[in-house]
Amino acid sequence: MSDRAGTPAKPQDLIDVDEVISAYYDREPAEPVAFGTSGHRGSSLNGAFNEGHIVSITAAIIEYRQKMGYDGELYMGRDTHALSEPAQKTALEVLAAAQVPVRIDARDRFTPTPAVSLAILTANGAGTDAGVRVEGPGRADGIVITPSHNPPADGGFKYNPPSGGPAGSDATGWIADRANEIMADWRSVPRLSYEEAKNAPTTGTHDFLGAYVEALASVIDMDAIREAGVKIGADPMGGASVDYWGAIAERYGLDLTVVNPEVDPRWSFMTLDWDGKIRMDCSSPSAMASLRERMADGAPFDIATGNDADADRHGIVTPDGGLMNPNHYLAVAINYLFSHRPDWGKNTGIGKTLVSSSLIDRVATGLGRDLVEVPVGFKHFVPGLLDGSLGFGGEESAGASFLRKNGTVWTTDKDGLLLCLLAAEIKAVTGKSPSQLHRELVEEYGASAYARIDAPATKEQKAKLSGLSPEDVSATELAGEEITAKLTEAPGNGEKIGGLKVTTDSAWFAARPSGTEDVYKIYAESFQGEEHLAQVQDAARQVVESAL
Repeated sequence: MSDRAGTPAKPQDLIDVDEVISAYYDREPAEPVAFGTSGHRGSSLNGAFNEGHIVSITAAIIEYRQKMGYDGELYMGRDTHALSEPAQKTALEVLAAAQVPVRIDARDRFTPTPAVSLAILTANGAGTDAGVRVEGPGRADGIVITPSHNPPADGGFKYNPPSGGPAGSDATGWIADRANEIMADWRSVPRLSYEEAKNAPTTGTHDFLGAYVEALASVIDMDAIREAGVKIGADPMGGASVDYWGAIAERYGLDLTVVNPEVDPRWSFMTLDWDGKIRMDCSSPSAMASLRERMADGAPFDIATGNDADADRHGIVTPDGGLMNPNHYLAVAINYLFSHRPDWGKNTGIGKTLVSSSLIDRVATGLGRDLVEVPVGFKHFVPGLLDGSLGFGGEESAGASFLRKNGTVWTTDKDGLLLCLLAAEIKAVTGKSPSQLHRELVEEYGASAYARIDAPATKEQKAKLSGLSPEDVSATELAGEEITAKLTEAPGNGEKIGGLKVTTDSAWFAARPSGTEDVYKIYAESFQGEEHLAQVQDAARQVVESAL
C-alpha cells in the first residue's frame, strides 16, 4: 500500500498525452497481441499498444467474421482513455477498406461497454418475439476500445461477437494468433485514410446513448426511483458514462446530480489507487476517496455511485456504510432481484465467479435458486444471460448484469450504470440502503472475512498452477477443517479455472496465476472471522507451494 493511496494526484503522476499518442503512431510493436479476460491491453510507451497492434487485430477480426459468416453491422465504441480515439480511427480505416458495415457513435462521443452490448443484441433480435439469433448471415457484432479501469497511459481493444458479451477463448485465441501473424507485415494491410473511412458508404452512425437510455425502463423500475425521490450522486470518474447520467436524469425525471462531469485523459482529478497509481477502479476505497469523503461530509445523496472508464463496473456508496464491498453489494442485489422480479422463471439461476463470496451461495440457498459457479471472466455468463437461464451474473471485481423485468436478455457484458441504478431502486422500493440490507443478510447467514493477496511465482510455477489436478493436492485439512472439495474445474460449466479452489464447511481459498505479472493470486474467505481467514491464507500458501 502506497503512503499516497487515496490522496489527490500531483503533476508528476500525470501522463503526457501528446507523448502517449505520438508513441502509438511512432513506435513499432514490441510486444505480441495477447487477449486476457477482456481483450488486448497495454501502453504505447512500451510497445504493447501501438498502431501496428490495432491494424493487425482489426484485420484478424475481419477474417474471423468472414470465417464465422457474420456480415451484419459492427458496432464500435470507445472510452475516454487517450489511446482510444487513435485506436478507433485506425480500426475504422481498416474496416472501411474491407467494406465492413460499421456503426460508430452518432455524437462522436464516448460509449459505455454495456451500450455496445445492447446495440449488438438489439440488432440480433433482443426485445422481439423471435429472440436473439447469434449464428449465420446478418448477425451483428462489435468492438469496444477500452482498457477498462487501467491507468491513463494504457489502451485496450476487445471484440464482442453476436452474443453481445466478451468473446470466448476460442475466438480470442484465433484472433490473437492471426493478429500476431499479420503483425509481421502489418503495413501491408489495406486501409483508407481516416476521412475516406469516415465518409465511406459502409460507415454509419448509431444513437448508442438514446437507445440505451430509452430501454432502461425495461430493466429498472425508474418510476419507483422518481416517485420515492431518491437522491442520487453519480460520479462518471472521467469515463464514458459522463453523458449518460445527465440524459438518464432528464429522461426519467430523477433527482440525480452528476458530481463530476470533467473528462481529462490524464485523470488529474483522481485520487491515487492503493499502489500510488492513477486507476479508475470504482471498487477501490483509495480511487473512490473523494466520493467517499463527500458522502462522509454530509453530501445530500441517498445513494452515490461511481463507474470506471468504460462504465462496465460499479461502485456504491451509502450514507450509513460508505463504499460497499463488491461482494456485499452483489449479495444484496441478488437477494432483492429474485424477490422483486415476479416474471423471472422459477428455474432462473444465479451466476457467480468461483472467487466471489460464499455469502452469495447462502443467499441462493435461501432463495431456493440454483447457483451456477463459473471461472473468472464475464464471458462465462454470456450463454445463461442470453437464453434467460441465468437471471444474474456477477463477479467479485464489481462487474454484473441481469435480465429485463420480463425475464429476457438485457446485456451480456458487465453494466455498471445498471447496477448503480439498481441501488437506487432498492432504496426506493424497500426504504433501506443496500448497506442496511447487507447487515440484515449477515444477521441471517453469518458474517465472513474475505481478502485477496498476491504471492511470487515464476513463469514455470504459474504454468504448473494452471494445469493442476485435484490429485496434486495431498492435504486433507485446511486451517483445522476437513477439506470438502478440491476443484480445478468450475462446477457451473465444467470449464478449467486455470488454478485451484479448495473448500471446507466454513471457508475456502482459490489460487490462480496472474496473466500480467509473475505472481499468483490467493482469494480466501472464512465465516469464522479475520483470525481464521489469516490461517486459511497461510494454509493456502502451503498447499499451493507443496503442489508446485
